[in-house]
Amino acid sequence: MLSSDALKRIDREIAKYPPEHAQSAVMSVLAIAQDEKGWLSTETMDFVAQYLGMPPIAVYEVATFYEMFNTTPTGKYKITICTNLPCALHSAAAAAAHLQRSLGIGFGETTADGMFTLKEGECFGACGDAPVLLINNKRMESWMEPAKIDALIAELSGGAER
Repeated sequence: MLSSDALKRIDREIAKYPPEHAQSAVMSVLAIAQDEKGWLSTETMDFVAQYLGMPPIAVYEVATFYEMFNTTPTGKYKITICTNLPCALHSAAAAAAHLQRSLGIGFGETTADGMFTLKEGECFGACGDAPVLLINNKRMESWMEPAKIDALIAELSGGAER
């Protein structure tokens, strides 16, 4: 189900816990699986559950609780904008509206070409940098006024890697 490289990374994560607590690595294991597959299908989550020796429902609960996990396919670039109060006080609503207009999609939607999915997120812990975006849960962009948003979309549209 997952590559040997992914399984090696998973085994390193599991080794951080006592053998009887291997299930504690579930978030790390889901992140590794998502990095490889792009999203977490039921089959992938079932594999994780089996690998960790835990009930599939317990894995589903984690995957559906945290916004960083994608349980449906997303675009090549998932852009998540923080709309929590500190970001909102620093023009996050205007930045979100600009993103929606620029991409031609709303929150939870993916562009027709499959390049971008737009999500609304909660606090990313960078309130002083508001408004803040996350690209594929890994790259944070700060002070995102319309010109910076346009430049980011242009950069990503130019074929930058995931």
